[in-house]
Amino acid sequence: MAFQGSLAELHLPDIIQLVSVSGKTGVFHLQDGHLRGQIFLNDGKIVHAQIDETVGEEAVYSLAIWRQGEFRFEAGVDTESRTITKSNTNLLMEAARRLDEWRVLSKKIPSTDLVPEFVVQENREGQINLNTSEWLILSKIDGNRSVKAIAAASSLSVFDAAKMLYGLIATGLIRLKEPVAAPPPAPPAHAPASAHAAPSPAGATAAAPAPAAAAARPAAPRPPAHATPAGGMPAQTPPASRATAPAAPVGSDLLTKLNRVRDASSALLGPGGETVVNKHYLKAKGEIERGAGFEAVEEAANQIARAAAILKGPSAAETLLEQLQSLK
Repeated sequence: MAFQGSLAELHLPDIIQLVSVSGKTGVFHLQDGHLRGQIFLNDGKIVHAQIDETVGEEAVYSLAIWRQGEFRFEAGVDTESRTITKSNTNLLMEAARRLDEWRVLSKKIPSTDLVPEFVVQENREGQINLNTSEWLILSKIDGNRSVKAIAAASSLSVFDAAKMLYGLIATGLIRLKEPVAAPPPAPPAHAPASAHAAPSPAGATAAAPAPAAAAARPAAPRPPAHATPAGGMPAQTPPASRATAPAAPVGSDLLTKLNRVRDASSALLGPGGETVVNKHYLKAKGEIERGAGFEAVEEAANQIARAAAILKGPSAAETLLEQLQSLK
């Protein structure tokens, strides 16, 4: 029995049900780009499924939410693996339910290759309550991991991770961005011109390259500060040549304190808070350079502390604010 087609035209739960009622033994091969999965049937009953490292019921559910790709049923292929005991009816009902729910999730998470990042709102008010699983998901967001990578790092299915991320996106805590494209490979280094030059005859002295000789040429000597030219008047030292101590940078002490706030915040929040820390650090640095006082440092620390309360809990925010007090 040859049976194949597009998952965009026929959803997987409907396809499996169509084949299983005939009592066939065989395997569904499913492919979406580089992703590949298999679902085995024995006398029409689903007995095993696998996609990457996921096996059993969760593999069926992961494959059921595919909205594109190709399927092919290969009859007569059996497997010794038995990772599924649930009946086809219950299994396909749950798969259909997740497919319907995924249609809703995909409105905010159109692709699991997108990368979540934190959104820091300046005037956010109120308290945000998160459960343990949501805290776990937040701790894996670093601005580089995709939705799929966060699910893997959290030991969750992509579906369960997407459900929690959906809620965090809806509340404005995070947003999705396109993954950063990998930089193109660097061109091979060219050998220096001297490597291809003909060897010098024995006993010959190699001339120094022109740029090096120019760099080694001493600058023209300046007249002494008190030399008397032909006119008889003592020459004055030009203002630019007078040796004076460099002025201290404006707000140097404040920048030092701001740097300490940044370092302490980065150590406390880790990679997941890097975006937040850098945003408020750069904002305060610009204000200090324009003449702002310690209030710029304090505002940066307060804003980062609010983010710390979301990412790490209230105790992390208190720790950060205590460190701010030591800077005053």
